[in-house]
Amino acid sequence: MRLWKRLLAPVLAATLLAGCAAPAAPAERGEEAGLTFTDALGYEASIRSWERVVSLYGSFAETWQLAGGTLVGATSDAVEERNLDLEGAAVVGTVKEPNLEEIIAARPDFVILAADIAGQADLHGALVQADIPHAYYRADMFEEYLAMLEQFCAMTGRMDLYEKHGLAVQAEIQQVLEAVEGRDAPTVLLIRAFSTGAKAKGEDNLAGVILRDLGADNLVSRHESLLEELSMEEILAADPDFILLTTMGSSDEAALAYMRSAFEDNPAWAGLSAVRNGRYVLLPRQLFHYKPNARWGESYACLAEILYPDAPLP
Repeated sequence: MRLWKRLLAPVLAATLLAGCAAPAAPAERGEEAGLTFTDALGYEASIRSWERVVSLYGSFAETWQLAGGTLVGATSDAVEERNLDLEGAAVVGTVKEPNLEEIIAARPDFVILAADIAGQADLHGALVQADIPHAYYRADMFEEYLAMLEQFCAMTGRMDLYEKHGLAVQAEIQQVLEAVEGRDAPTVLLIRAFSTGAKAKGEDNLAGVILRDLGADNLVSRHESLLEELSMEEILAADPDFILLTTMGSSDEAALAYMRSAFEDNPAWAGLSAVRNGRYVLLPRQLFHYKPNARWGESYACLAEILYPDAPLP
């Protein structure tokens, strides 16, 4: 079933309260018990209060603020990458190396963590020992963001903000997907580049998920070897309609320099269909490197415009 049809159904309360992971048992909330649910790493989270919240991931810090919440602590990426207003909040280390002592010093009653970051996954035992309520989340696709936002808005009592930053964005995505429904699927090679290498990507990142939802034919589904090693020979053999590039790191420059030295300086690169037709595209970092949150609709529209320039997009 296409995503736009699935998005027509309301998010089930059980999924909502799981914080982006299907719960092992239904979440419960009572006036005195607070909120209990299974988080994205399968831990049972029991949150009794959320007056003093620390987020260890800038994207999730922004989601908490979009839900009307305030923070007493966040990692440096919340300021350096998301440009969030954190007046009065402590900086508790970096997203990859959060500082446990600074987290404890902030006296949080709820810590929000990213399930996919090893340095944060390793904090679970220490936070349990320190008796600090916490939960892990994952938001690699819009539905996970929507579930997280709904949970946060239920906690803050601001369901109006769920309508504004969640359901309204859901409607934007539905319009985009309906506009490209039934069109011929272009072949796409999605590359994530960094300063020392580059890899083809499938559906394990937000750009890959959006490509799937838009009906694109991601070449890694048929050429799994591209996931192991991205070689010029395989790119030439596949000759995709589009080559889409995302970057890692604090800026695009180092990743683009690697792409030039490893691929673009090869004379054969210019002969690729995607390059000849102007379909080798660097995707904007704010929409595809960082979690787009309330801008998920823009991410879908951006890729749809690239892949289907003749589609009657909203």
